[in-house]
Amino acid sequence: MAGKDKAVTGKEITVRAPDAAAGQRLDAVLAEAIEGLSRSRLKSLIVDGHLSQDGVALRQPSRKVAAGERFTLAVPDAAPAIPVGQDIPLEILYEDDDLIVIDKPAGLVVHPAPGNPDRTLVNALIGHCGPSLTGIGGVRRPGIVHRLDKDTSGVMVAAKTATAHASLSAQFAARSVDRAYCAIAFGVPKPPSGDIETLIGRSPRNRKKMAVVTRNGKSALTHYRTERSLGPAHAPLASLLTCKLSTGRTHQIRVHLAHIGHPLIGDPVYGRAPSRQRNRRRGTVSPEARAVMAAFPRQALHAFRLGLDHPTNGERLFFETLLPKDIITLIDNLESLQ
Repeated sequence: MAGKDKAVTGKEITVRAPDAAAGQRLDAVLAEAIEGLSRSRLKSLIVDGHLSQDGVALRQPSRKVAAGERFTLAVPDAAPAIPVGQDIPLEILYEDDDLIVIDKPAGLVVHPAPGNPDRTLVNALIGHCGPSLTGIGGVRRPGIVHRLDKDTSGVMVAAKTATAHASLSAQFAARSVDRAYCAIAFGVPKPPSGDIETLIGRSPRNRKKMAVVTRNGKSALTHYRTERSLGPAHAPLASLLTCKLSTGRTHQIRVHLAHIGHPLIGDPVYGRAPSRQRNRRRGTVSPEARAVMAAFPRQALHAFRLGLDHPTNGERLFFETLLPKDIITLIDNLESLQ
């Protein structure tokens, strides 16, 4: 049996098939025996000729094993990271050998993509972590297990090892990660708290947007609570909400709040300032109020809390951040309106 190494790179590992493994697939037996390498990564290593038996390469991941067989896996060093690391300041909340937690600012893209080839969070993490990234999928890169939109700020975690990546991914899949967001939405929801549970999928009208759909979507559940209304007491303009995610669909909070008629202030895709027609029953929105809401340059959404189990010792970790200055200023400006 291989040891439980965090960095399964640049070494030879010998695995003996136990009696219970007789008749099982070779890649499955190796995945059970070696911690820190996924089954897909092991399949690639086998196909590429890195597994041998008595000096003879074995290249069939589906080969059935016999009890007591011994195999030697030569794991190459992790390849240099692509994209490259860049010196980009990060606000680090926590870091150890397994993971790093940061407070992502609004405006920072998580992954390189067309239109944003570099200067992303991934570039920043590679530049900061350097050799402490032990290789995920054979490449020295951070394991991104969840995302925040470019213009959403707040707490994010990334894995530094394959073992941590697998653990964090499993926690997100099992919905055991605690994620809470602060949102500033148009109007005041009724009821003031509740659950929004729908299917979310690609909008049939605009494939670049997500939408609540009746079929061909994924289940999505958001819990919201109104913390306080903002604006004139007789005719509130907006609400400070806490939103908790039970699922993690693309743009989930933005889509769900728009679906119940209370989109995020500043959301360029799903939000729209209230018109006079829609606000007739609670009074006309003043030009000053419209100017305050229209001037906010991003969706007013901040991921302020993240709770998860440490991938190595199982300790429950919680991270909370203060609201960023731009959202505090927005709240103050709304509160000052009469």
